[in-house]
Amino acid sequence: MTAEIVNLNKYRKAKGKAEKTKKAAQNRVRSGRKKSEQRRRELEKAAEDAQMDGNRLDDES
Repeated sequence: MTAEIVNLNKYRKAKGKAEKTKKAAQNRVRSGRKKSEQRRRELEKAAEDAQMDGNRLDDES
């Protein structure tokens, strides 16, 4: 009945790394977007900003 010797420090670090990897994967799914989607959103935002600037009222009375 001999038990396998385990380095607890390595086990702790491996467990922490696995948890970080799992959390990173969840974050990528939640907030990750493709380059094309990011570019399209940037273009939409630029168009919205241009529209708002065109509709801005001047305060020169």
